[in-house]
Amino acid sequence: MSARTKARKRAIDILYAADVRQTTIEQSLAMEAERAANEPARMASWLYARDIVDGVVDHRDEIDELIETYSQGWTLSRMPTIDRAILRIGIWEILYNDAVPHAVAIDEAVEAAKVLSTDDSAGFVNGLLGRIAQTAPSA
Repeated sequence: MSARTKARKRAIDILYAADVRQTTIEQSLAMEAERAANEPARMASWLYARDIVDGVVDHRDEIDELIETYSQGWTLSRMPTIDRAILRIGIWEILYNDAVPHAVAIDEAVEAAKVLSTDDSAGFVNGLLGRIAQTAPSA
């Protein structure tokens, strides 16, 4: 597993934990930062995970609006919590991280959904991110 894939998984964990525990993303990020400081082997993936989470926090309103717009009848509150985290990360990478090609962002999100979420989630994530990527500037 690449360092970026590990970082995405860590970012999913941070966003998911905040949602499930009903705490702020900043609190979840602080707990993960403490853990990363005590586990030097985790540092390689920590920096990109932090970039992702910071980016999602900075653009959350726009990202969430896009999810609601493109999810065709699904509200954020109705979606599985893990899907929200995966979509937020995928959208941030598509729109705000020029270093990640759209296809890679979508593929990573779909793979995460296959492993972490429901049987229908991978297709849902793929379709939603694909529609958003079509409207985004090319990476």
